[in-house]
Amino acid sequence: MRTVLTREMDGRRVLGPIWSGWRRGLGVSTAPEDADFGIEARHHRQPRGSRLRSGPLGDQPFPGLLPKNLSREELVDALRAAVVDRKGKSGELTLLSVLPELSQSLGLGEQELQVVRASGKESSGLVLLSSCPQTASRLQKFFTHSQRAQRPTATYCAVTNGIPTASEGKIQAALKLEHIDGVNLTVPVKAPSRKDILEGVKKTLSHFRVIATGSGCALVQLQPLTVFSSQLQVHMVLQLCPVLGDHTYSARVGTVLGQRFLLPAESTKPQRQVLDEALLRRLHLTPSQAAQLPLHLHLHRLLLPGTRARDTPIELLAPLPPYFSRTLQCLGLRLQ
Repeated sequence: MRTVLTREMDGRRVLGPIWSGWRRGLGVSTAPEDADFGIEARHHRQPRGSRLRSGPLGDQPFPGLLPKNLSREELVDALRAAVVDRKGKSGELTLLSVLPELSQSLGLGEQELQVVRASGKESSGLVLLSSCPQTASRLQKFFTHSQRAQRPTATYCAVTNGIPTASEGKIQAALKLEHIDGVNLTVPVKAPSRKDILEGVKKTLSHFRVIATGSGCALVQLQPLTVFSSQLQVHMVLQLCPVLGDHTYSARVGTVLGQRFLLPAESTKPQRQVLDEALLRRLHLTPSQAAQLPLHLHLHRLLLPGTRARDTPIELLAPLPPYFSRTLQCLGLRLQ
């Protein structure tokens, strides 16, 4: 994921990007020195060993992923080393858990980093951090105001197993979190009552647009207009097109005689995504490798407020991870 640090300095708010992430490979994008309240990624250097390959992959099926047993020190070093321009669960190793070490490593002193906006744990893409409470507050107000006005600020790219019936449209669904077999899962709710809403059911909305199709898969642009856990994954399942690498919700889509249908969410347990033989061949993966396929959901674009209230929002882009780009190449899909 690309991590962006924000800091207040002499009245100016500036950003510095990192290409890093939770089990994601590292690369670096350069940014202009006079960046004010946003930076657009212009160049991306692939990490060593991440060259795209279309043939058999041996022991490296997903270029760009970091090892699962990454230590805290290695994660902090990776985040710090990837900074291009900087002005301005208990016991589980996550980005949140290493923020204190990252703050010290970046020389922020007593200033604590906080997450302003981030993709999901299994997703790749942008993470926005701030060491300035005033800047963080301004950013949150911008995101909240945009959401109320139904102006999307985040754009995701997803590869789906299946092609949506419509080329673009809206996905609306009421969702709730339910504790099933010791795991919190997002479950759709049909015709929620006022009591359901008071008890935590939320009406959610996303825009989608199919960018390209091939080999029974699609490259889809997703823009959430609400925020809910696993919203985009569940929305694509409701379209009978689960995100590639979704080993949590894809089992809710069943197939009989080539026809897809939804299985009951409450009684369908998470399991490794199963891909048909033709798709496995196209991706040059074995079934055991496909069981480790990363989630192909990437926070590609984020809009940030300009310096003044009437300024046009500034666009921040994160390049696709190497394994995501390789999948597009294998499927003959292009991000335009």
